[in-house]
This record gives sequence, structure tokens and C-alpha cells, in this order.
Amino acid sequence: MDRRRFLTCAALVAATPSLSSARAGSKSTSSAGLPMILDYGLLKRYVEQFNRLDTEIYRQHVPNEDAFEFLKGNVPLLECPDKNLERTFHFRWWTYRKHVKKTPEGFVITEFLPDVSWARKYNTISCPAGHHFYEGRWIHDTRYLDDYARFWFYGGGSPRNYSFWAADAMYARYLADGRGEFLTGLLDGLVANYKAWEKSRLHESGLFWQIDDRDGMEVSISGSGLRPTINSYMYGGSVALAKIAELAGQPDLAEQYREKARRIKRITHEKLWHPEDRFFEVRKRETDRLADVRELLGYTPWYFNMPEARCSVAWKHLMDPRGFYAPYGPTTAEQRHPGFKVSYKGHACQWNGPSWPYATSQTLTALANLLNNYEQDVVTRTDYARTLLIYGRSHTLERKDGQIVPWIDENLNPYTGDWIARTRHMGRWGEKWPEHTRYRERGKAYNHSSFCDLVITGLIGLRPRADNVVEVNPLLPSGWWRYFCLDNVPYQGHALTILWDQTGERYGRGKGLHVYADGKEIAASETLGNVQGMLPAASA
Repeated sequence: MDRRRFLTCAALVAATPSLSSARAGSKSTSSAGLPMILDYGLLKRYVEQFNRLDTEIYRQHVPNEDAFEFLKGNVPLLECPDKNLERTFHFRWWTYRKHVKKTPEGFVITEFLPDVSWARKYNTISCPAGHHFYEGRWIHDTRYLDDYARFWFYGGGSPRNYSFWAADAMYARYLADGRGEFLTGLLDGLVANYKAWEKSRLHESGLFWQIDDRDGMEVSISGSGLRPTINSYMYGGSVALAKIAELAGQPDLAEQYREKARRIKRITHEKLWHPEDRFFEVRKRETDRLADVRELLGYTPWYFNMPEARCSVAWKHLMDPRGFYAPYGPTTAEQRHPGFKVSYKGHACQWNGPSWPYATSQTLTALANLLNNYEQDVVTRTDYARTLLIYGRSHTLERKDGQIVPWIDENLNPYTGDWIARTRHMGRWGEKWPEHTRYRERGKAYNHSSFCDLVITGLIGLRPRADNVVEVNPLLPSGWWRYFCLDNVPYQGHALTILWDQTGERYGRGKGLHVYADGKEIAASETLGNVQGMLPAASA
């Protein structure tokens, strides 16, 4: 992180008055009436700051004036020493809420706030929907994602307009909320969606093909073909459908999808693993040859725990400045490749170099899986934490008058932190967008990635499971922070609190790592490592 952006983030934090929360002895209670360790004053001060710095152009179900009450009843709180990360965590909940849209058929989640011509019904786009479910599963009120899930498969949604890891996202949500009956109610729609993908995109090789634009990754170096993205999504979908079918009492259907998963995994290693580059790459349909370029999308298979252990060597490029490492987020293509570029000409949304939060989110989820589920010595918790903190600090915009505001947009210049597409569009009209301009501030509060889920399941380490065990394995490196508290996390019908207190003095609950369910401690450790505890029995 260079000095200018560090000072930018520091200035934004300094502009926020008294952001420390009330702690031991707090009188705050959750929406379920349970005692909390953190105080809602923390959230309120952040929301007031975000509202004050925002020009609200588009209003959906929850306008800015109602943001605090909505978030108070719905989202977890975070306190930690890194105030940039803390701010970004609450900012991303604040922006997610902007995208909750009420329609005649229930709620949906949007990607863009203005209506865009390439969207479908109710301005929905399937490309980021997997991120919407991974992120939104930590919202207490289940109505929003319930409606959104039904919309995609039974309400006229277009789940195949872009690539979408639909079944995996539905199963990931179930791991957080534990509502098996709702999940199995989606099974027929999910199976029909999978079969439609097989009909339209299954290649004779046994893998799936996709146009890079339909992957949401236009102007990529590799282009279209048998891509690690769509094949990872279909593998993840196969695994998820097998598990959903088991829950639904359909063992034959479950075995059918387990076999599909085994086949995709085998052929992906045979066809998409480059033995010299030691990376998953795109295979061109026209030439039946690999594209010979490492792109960030090559980490997507780990999002679904698909790769064999030997493939972990691919991760050595993540923190390499000639590979993907850059001061404002990982680049979408390796910087050593002759096709790499960061351009302000041509298409505004290029995937041949700029950093995209969409891909950064996928990569961090994949990296958390690698660190939790594989034996390897290529990357460490420190690499995860550094990449996440860089991502968090990228969430700002410096206006021409020098004012610093929280921001999330489309694609980033990985060397300067400039929001490329926005700069391109602003260049047409100057600092002020004419009121009549179509797609005015198109990328503002762009809902095309995740962030809060990365903090919850990665850095803080809540690893959702299908049983009643609560597992926490923080990827925060030992010695980095003296404390943190993640409070009021909805999990399988309970509210969790996860805290770390190096001295025991900040929260008054003793030294070390502590996990609470509904206010009762279920796990603890003196060190920052893996802990497990049992959820309380459901009350009669």
C-alpha cells in the first residue's frame, strides 16, 4: 500500500468522530432480544458518516434515511484495531442495502442501481448473484434472499444470461441458516437450471464452454473457450446438488450428481491444468490449445475445493509483483504477460490487467479454502490478511476538491487505485454528471462482489458446516491485532459472537479467543487458532 492511499484512508477514518464502540457493560440487544457485546452506536456513527458523504441518486426499498434501522435489525457488527477494515465492513453492508429492491413478485438484489440495458427482469443480472447469496446469508431477515432465490428459478429470472454458481450459492446459504426445507424446495428448479446449462454449454470434451463476456470478464487475454470459471461453477453445482438431493431423500439423484462432479474434476485437471505454467488456464475451442496466460480466474477451482493437492503450487503467483500482486488489489492477468495492460482506451470494462472486486472476492474465498482444507506451504495466513486489507483500503474515492469518500465501483487501476470505468465515463462530462445522462454514476455502490463474507468466514474464521458444530479458524496472523469482536452473526437460528482479546481487559471476558451462541460461551482458546463448540439445543 503506497503512502498516498494510506494517508487517504487515514484521513477518512480521522474524519469520523468517535468510532470506538461501547464494550463491556453494553446495553445493546440484538433483534432477537439477546445481549450484545458491541453497541449499536458504532453502527450509527458509521451510517451517519456514509449518509453525510453520499449523494443519493437512486432509491430502492431502503433509502438512506432508513439505513440505520434496517442495518440495526439485520447485520453483524465488527470492531477491530484496523479502522479502515472496520469502516469498509460496515460500508459494504450500507451499500448492499441500497440494492434490496421490492418488486411485485417479492424482493430481488440488484447489481447496478440505475436500470441498464443488459439486465433482465427487474434490472437483475445473474453474473454477481453468487456473491449476493454468499454475502446476504449473514442478514438476519431471510425474506430478502428467500424471494431472490425463488425469483431465479420460479419467478422469471434469467440465471443463464451470465455464468452463475447457483446451486453452490444456495447450499452455502443453507450452511449459514440451516433451513433444509427451504433449500430442498429449490431442488427441481436447480436441477432444471443445471440441465439447461448442459444443453447449451456442454462441450464434446465433457467440459463446459463460455464466452468471456458471459463470464462477466470481457476483453480478457484468454478469450472464450473451456474456461476454469464455468467448469468450477458446474463442479460446485454438481457437489451441491448431490448434497441437496441427499437432504431431499433422493439418493439416486445424489449419486448422479456426484458422478458428474467426479467427471468434471477429472477432465478439468486433464484439459485445463497447464503442466508447464502449473496453472488452470482457458482452453481455446478453435485450436484445442491452452491460452498460455495465467489469469486470476485460474484460482476459481479452489472456491469449490476442486483441485488436487499438487496444484497448490499455482498460488505462488498471488503475491509476486510479476504475477498478480499490486498495491490496489490483485491484477486480473499476470503482469509478466505481453498482453497485460491497464488502458483508458477502448472498452471501459477490460479484464486484461485491471483489478476487479468481483475476481478479488472469488480469489479470497478460494484462498481461505486452500488455507483451511489443504496441506501446502506456498501461501500463508499473512498472504490472506494482506490481500484482504489491501482490498479493504481500495474502497475510497478522492474527489477533485480533495474530499475522501467511501466508495465501491467497477474496475480499479491496480497501481493508482483509480476507478477506471468511472474515470472513463466522467471524462465525457467532467466532475458533474448531467441529470439527463443515461446510467448516471453507473458503478456507484456497485454490487458485483463480496467483502463482509470474506471477513466473517476468512479473517475471523467462521466456517459454516452442515452439522450443529460451530467451527472458528481465524486467518488473522498471530500478533497482528490485540482484539476484535464480531457480534450478532445469524447462524442456524442462533446469534453468534466471536471475539479475540489478547489481555482480557477490552471486553472483560478473559484472555484469548471466545465464541458465544445466544450469549453463552461454547468454545474458547488462549491462542488464535481453530476452536469448535456445539450449538445450544433448540428451545422447546
